[in-house]
Amino acid sequence: MPIVFDGPYQVLKVADMGPYGNNGYVIADPLTKEAYLVDAPAQIERLLDEARDFRVKGVLVTHTHPDHVAGYADLKRLTDLPVSVHEADAGKLPGKPENLLAVGDDLYVGSIRIRVLHTPGHTPGGLCLALDGALISGDTLFPGGPGRTRSASDFKQVVASITTQLHPLPEPTLVLPGHGANTTIGDSKREYAVFAAKPHPDDLHDDVTWLAS
Repeated sequence: MPIVFDGPYQVLKVADMGPYGNNGYVIADPLTKEAYLVDAPAQIERLLDEARDFRVKGVLVTHTHPDHVAGYADLKRLTDLPVSVHEADAGKLPGKPENLLAVGDDLYVGSIRIRVLHTPGHTPGGLCLALDGALISGDTLFPGGPGRTRSASDFKQVVASITTQLHPLPEPTLVLPGHGANTTIGDSKREYAVFAAKPHPDDLHDDVTWLAS
């Protein structure tokens, strides 16, 4: 079982899903056996298999870029799980979401609270899911920098999302992104401080890394 966080709750990480190497997650309460799935990439069967010992309440979609919802049709074919997404991204979901999520919403597995953070920039409806000690960051934040942005205004928006909503979290918080390896809030803050101390062109966007940009 690929447990990456084990405490009052568990987070299971299923890595390298589909052709874009997506990460899918299971947030679970080991006492009540309630769980949520995070994202619906290709090879959704792998994520469902990791959650087989839990009572899954639904699927939380961090954003609706095609690689993060490539398994939606198979999810609906195999289960009747409700899918939740932010309203600003809902139009890109392959089907109609059962629930819309907004900043300030709280979800629960057992007594464990999952806070919904709206972190636009990578997409208009990008979401992060904050727990005590861990953050599932979608494509908002990766080791070394933010997710790819399509314009300078999008880049400024994702930086604001990171610095105002994510960086205030405790520095030991484990950051679990939509692709690749994990990081921590502390490491991200230190890397961003290097970036912020340097001048940058007004049109900076696309793939930006804190240390190399």
